[in-house]
Amino acid sequence: MNVVEATSAYEDWLASNIALDVSDIALKHQLMHDSAFAFLRATYYRWIALSAKQCADLAKAPQVLSVGDLHIENFGTWRDSEGRLAWGINDFDEASHLPYTNDLVRLAASVLVAIDTGALSFDGKKACSEILEGYADVIGAQDAAPFILEEEHSGLRDLAMKSTRGPKKFWKKIQEAQRVTPPPSAKKILSSYLPRGAKGVVYARRTAGTGGLGVPRFVAWGRSHGGLVAREAKARAPATHCWVKDIDPKPSPFMAILKQAVRVPDPGLHIGPHWIVRRLGPHLERIELGDVADTKARREVLNAMGRETANTHWGDRKAAALIVEDLKERKSSWLYSHAARMAEATLKDWRAWRKRR
Repeated sequence: MNVVEATSAYEDWLASNIALDVSDIALKHQLMHDSAFAFLRATYYRWIALSAKQCADLAKAPQVLSVGDLHIENFGTWRDSEGRLAWGINDFDEASHLPYTNDLVRLAASVLVAIDTGALSFDGKKACSEILEGYADVIGAQDAAPFILEEEHSGLRDLAMKSTRGPKKFWKKIQEAQRVTPPPSAKKILSSYLPRGAKGVVYARRTAGTGGLGVPRFVAWGRSHGGLVAREAKARAPATHCWVKDIDPKPSPFMAILKQAVRVPDPGLHIGPHWIVRRLGPHLERIELGDVADTKARREVLNAMGRETANTHWGDRKAAALIVEDLKERKSSWLYSHAARMAEATLKDWRAWRKRR
């Protein structure tokens, strides 16, 4: 099955399980055509098939509840219950039990694709070394800590507080979204998580991300105590591994991986059976590829991404012990070699997509 056939088959399966937004699917296809990095983000279903062939020697690596669809734009910020700015992985829609290597290879391959296309300036081998070094430092440690950007992690803090992520730009984008009436279930849950007494509430479609385009997503915004507030509701689609394994469709174990991970909870995140609700606001978003490319602290950011990946696996102590032993047996170049294979396979698919589309 080539990439065009796989895309059609996957989207047919997804549409049979959830009401897709057709206009978003068209946008997704265009983004996949225009950008190799967007193509990588949008085709996790294809990644699973490609990695089974390109990284067959990693299949017996220790398994752990993994992020699955990890890449360098799957990191963002939120405020904890103390009001502190936290940073970490912010999307677990494709979480599943996989060899721990999958998260590392996909993260590293996303960096190599970004470098290959000129979206990120960095040496590929050094980037993989930073990711692996950060991961190894944490996974074998006796303790681990989440990323709180108050006293430490200056590079990440600078990323999070960039002027391009400021209030004016953020609220302009929210307020310009197409106004719609959400399905009753979405409207009810959005209303319930807005601050009590919020005034002038407006509901709109929300277009965000790449991999999740097509899955219904809505935003509600209004005013509370003199300022703007917003909440997002995203439908819980079945996890892609259900399609790959041809099993009953069900959402990913989102709550299970949050409990396993070393992270400070986001009080604005609510995981329901049908909808995921998030608090939206300036500096409470995923970090864009352009933000990473512009920072002077690329080494710190890549190392932190490796450490945060380990934070997500660290809570499974039995798996972590096996991972430490497995890493000792691997050559230092293993991550780069596997990520390079996957980056090249992805770029080959991207070129085929552009030609066929």
